[in-house]
Amino acid sequence: MVEIPSSLCSLFSTQIEEEDGTYLVEVPSSEVDHEALSANETYRVAILESQVSTASSMQPESQQPPSHEIKNQSPSKPPVDEGEVRDVTIETVGDQGDGIAKVERGYVVIVPGAQPGDEPTVEIEQVQENVAFARIIDSDPRAL
Repeated sequence: MVEIPSSLCSLFSTQIEEEDGTYLVEVPSSEVDHEALSANETYRVAILESQVSTASSMQPESQQPPSHEIKNQSPSKPPVDEGEVRDVTIETVGDQGDGIAKVERGYVVIVPGAQPGDEPTVEIEQVQENVAFARIIDSDPRAL
């Protein structure tokens, strides 16, 4: 079973907006409504490069930060390897409807077709510095 650090408060997708020379990361109101986060508190924020960005279709490429700027921020190797088989626990569903699991150090594994609470066995198909993509090879036996 995957251990999620107790310090993880929330996971959501958002865009970085520019407003008068300041860059803003908007927190969805549901995160505060569900008490995952509280207003007027300080949190550590991790930025993961998005595979598919809605901003990419709306902004010229020159306005987007180069991907190497984001990738060079992580000094350690991903905790998974392509072809690796492991059991994961799906914690939430991403914007595209894919299951999201976390493994060591909060590393994100995207699992299409999985739902929160599922505990499938997956094969890691693609590894990037901040996220991996996996396919289900054995469904959660409790779901049968």
